[in-house]
Amino acid sequence: MLLKSSTALWGDRMKGKFLTDKGQIRNHNEDSGGVFYNQSDQMLVIVADGMGGHQAGDVASQMATSVIQKKWEECNQLNSPEETEVWLSKSIQEINNSIFEQANTDEECQGMGTTVVIAVCTENFATISHVGDSRGYILNETGFKQLTEDHSLVNELVRSGQISKDDAEQHPRKNVLLKALGTDINIIADTKSIGWEHGDKLLLCSDGLTNKVTDKELFQFTQLEKGLESSGNEMIKLANERGGEDNISLVIVHHDSTEKEGES
Repeated sequence: MLLKSSTALWGDRMKGKFLTDKGQIRNHNEDSGGVFYNQSDQMLVIVADGMGGHQAGDVASQMATSVIQKKWEECNQLNSPEETEVWLSKSIQEINNSIFEQANTDEECQGMGTTVVIAVCTENFATISHVGDSRGYILNETGFKQLTEDHSLVNELVRSGQISKDDAEQHPRKNVLLKALGTDINIIADTKSIGWEHGDKLLLCSDGLTNKVTDKELFQFTQLEKGLESSGNEMIKLANERGGEDNISLVIVHHDSTEKEGES
């Protein structure tokens, strides 16, 4: 059963849908996320996957979401990729500082942290920023492509040629992160901007999805024309059918969506 979903529509041009599920094993959901708008009706979407502390992963992920939501809703229009990249990088540093301070002043939150992947979607470009192993993908006329690089031990081993991608899937330290928000006072997010055209889709998701569903399958689900919520629910259903050991969260954004409200 889905624990939470949110949807929003930017005029007739863009639609975003956030879905999250606690999975089959976990007692509670440490993921968070949402779809938000600034004062110029530009869209920001986020997925955060919390971890650590005395069951405080949900605190960290919810802090990330609430801080970015507040900052975004107070933000005026961003007009260029460069301006947006600076805004996102500074905002993520502020999120990090808030979580780090909370983790170091509240004993029950000690050791908590969260991954984060955030995208700002304007009419002409999208800017995506991330820390950790929550991912961002784009579907456009050239195909389906992962936009982020996991900040994880196994990904570094793959990048350095020490292990293969197949080896990484079964590696005993697969879940070891090299970076997460709230675990260090200094954090640098990876941030990039891409062309963003009518018909394109973005998929942001936690590793609860990507550990169970292949990129090829994500491509197939993302290109479905049955509606964002239906497509997202099918991805979550498959992850749960394959064990669902982790919380599962995703956001899908469709530029120039022609979907009817009832199909969202």
